[in-house]
Amino acid sequence: MNTPKIFGWSNATVLALGLTSAVTYAVADQKVVEEITIVGERQLGEQVPGSAQYISTEQIEQLGHNDIQRIIRQIPGVSVQIEDGYGLRPNISIRGVATERSSRITLLEDNVLISPAPYSAPSAYYFPTVGRMSAIEVLKGPAAITQGPYTIGGALNMISTPIPEQAQGKLMVEAGEDATYRLHGIYGARHDSGFGFLVETHQWKSDGFQDVDRGGDTGLDVEDYTLKLSYAPVDSDHRVELKLQYADQDSDQTYLGLTDGDFSSDPYRRYGLSALDNIETKHEQVILRYEWDISDSINLDATYYNNQHERDWFKTEGIDVDGSTDAGSFSRTSWFNVIQAVNAGNDLGGLDTATLQSILDGSLDTADGSIQIRSNAREYFSRGIQLGLDWNIVSGDWSHNLELGLRLHEDEEDRLQRNSTYSQQDGALVLSDLGLLGNAGNRIQSAEALAIHIYDRIEIGAWTLTPGLRYEDIEQDRIRYEIRPDRTTNPALRTLDNVRDTRANDTEVWLPGLGVVYQLNNQVSLFGGVHKGFTAPSNSPGVKEEEAINYELGLRFNGDNINAEATYFLSDYDNLLGECTGSSGSDCEIGDAFNGDAATVQGLELMFATDLASNSTLSLPLQVAYTYIDGEFDTDIADTAFFGDVSRGDPIPYIPENQMNISIGLVAAKWNAYLAANYVDATCVRASCNAFEKTDSTFTVDVSGAYQFSDALELFARVENLTGEEDILGRQPYGARPNKDTTASVGARFAF
Repeated sequence: MNTPKIFGWSNATVLALGLTSAVTYAVADQKVVEEITIVGERQLGEQVPGSAQYISTEQIEQLGHNDIQRIIRQIPGVSVQIEDGYGLRPNISIRGVATERSSRITLLEDNVLISPAPYSAPSAYYFPTVGRMSAIEVLKGPAAITQGPYTIGGALNMISTPIPEQAQGKLMVEAGEDATYRLHGIYGARHDSGFGFLVETHQWKSDGFQDVDRGGDTGLDVEDYTLKLSYAPVDSDHRVELKLQYADQDSDQTYLGLTDGDFSSDPYRRYGLSALDNIETKHEQVILRYEWDISDSINLDATYYNNQHERDWFKTEGIDVDGSTDAGSFSRTSWFNVIQAVNAGNDLGGLDTATLQSILDGSLDTADGSIQIRSNAREYFSRGIQLGLDWNIVSGDWSHNLELGLRLHEDEEDRLQRNSTYSQQDGALVLSDLGLLGNAGNRIQSAEALAIHIYDRIEIGAWTLTPGLRYEDIEQDRIRYEIRPDRTTNPALRTLDNVRDTRANDTEVWLPGLGVVYQLNNQVSLFGGVHKGFTAPSNSPGVKEEEAINYELGLRFNGDNINAEATYFLSDYDNLLGECTGSSGSDCEIGDAFNGDAATVQGLELMFATDLASNSTLSLPLQVAYTYIDGEFDTDIADTAFFGDVSRGDPIPYIPENQMNISIGLVAAKWNAYLAANYVDATCVRASCNAFEKTDSTFTVDVSGAYQFSDALELFARVENLTGEEDILGRQPYGARPNKDTTASVGARFAF
């Protein structure tokens, strides 16, 4: 098996390894299981058709972020919709796919699907703790067909901390504003017997950067634990590794934002209506991986994975605007509509603008049962088996690296949610009616999927060809249960006689692709490719899968001190899919999907890296990432609860036209300092894009510095949002949302 090495972002040479191929290295004569990657580094010039980037451990530590949204923006082609300021449940897009809950990209940890239910409920209400990751990879273009089921934008793989080669440990402690504290501890070893282990924890707490009217919490408390065990005997062709991971989160986060007027006065304010909003989650992961070197040229690996996730997001949903005091006849409108009405100066239902504003301010009491708060309790599982065969073939002037992959997968989302009603009295929320368990959702939706791919890397002289084919066979279903008040002992009891309705949707698709690289010389190469992209539909009847033909054409330059890449991409959608979720802020039934018909997304990705003052004592590294995206609907669509009223040429929501990230550092033997500046255009949050359906353009600056006192001790400091920008970065789910306030922190890293 070929042995790629880990490399930094500034080196543009990348190699697509595929769904289940593993990275190994030699320790004496002992082969060990290493972390699974999608991209890695070979010799200069052995490059992948398609665009791929890798963020190393060193780059993650440069600015010290624990927020994936701040880390990932240094990769061109990636867009982010800010929601909570911490990246707890990020909204990430690659090449113009929908941002919401990162549900249109393939999310992986150690190359295993990591969303709570990737097929049946792909919204990423769980996202791995980025502070414990050793590297992050993004794969785009035709090589993305190895990483389904979401292949239009691409894949994001997070690589957990590997078992170290020798006994060693690390400890990072950090303290910052808003009573923010973080601890990351690691200890592990490999022994001559072939046994290896790693124990790891990441702890993160904060009081939050927002203030709730009349008091309340806005922070977070995250606990994360990982155990790895491996066995790789000396001179053995067999290796095995077990990974156990557990994460617990308690955060006081809300869907409720602000009106534009209130945002202008104080962007970090939160209405007292959100004082009870809180989400608790628990996540458990088991990965068992086995590798067998069948011969010098053939490698087989098998992976079993099981992810269990549980969450309950208790959050305010809306208000009864018809003046009724009967909680049983609640006629709710969402807070999104309330805020939009206040912004536009319009009445809503039986309430005028001044009354609506007084309710938001907490200065007006509301009727008994007029405010709805939902306990969004859900349980998920995602499990399966992956098999991968990697075969290197050399024949004369030709060489092949043939990869075969198979995945059998099943996942499920189980909703058992409760709507409770409250009133607002003297600015405080008072319970009116707890409500029946299941009255806000009593359903199970599940999916079973078979995925097969074949991917071949063919090298012929200066040419590299990568033909590939992916097959997905997906069966989805949903069953909803009624809630009967007469079942007093267990009102949520699920039996055949209280089934409300069922529905199902089966999908079978073939996804071909081809990538090409031509090496002009040792420094310059041309690459291009075409592949059929795919997004699995929901179980909603009558909704087609999302499909697009994707093209890219690029140029790479790898010099002694300059690395650069320019890529043009085009996604020609046959059908753009919209799916209703609570986080979309749309007035539609959760789980329903909408056909957006034809759309076109095209753009340009530029990446440049150099050292402006490289010498024996000082370096001045510079990295630039720029993205231009033009995404628009190609047809008129009648008004829908999701897309709004769409006319041909309207923009695709939450995709900025221009964005740029520039990072520059000053690095000496014992100290370093970095500055990162990020610009993002204003974006439309709906296709109609009126005055209150746009975000602000934003320019933020983060700085960091570190001093290495000894091999065992390093001190560091950082400031996020140095200039204190206060911009509207999002309007969904319910109202204007700010960027994180200026925040400073200091910390230390210990090695032993």
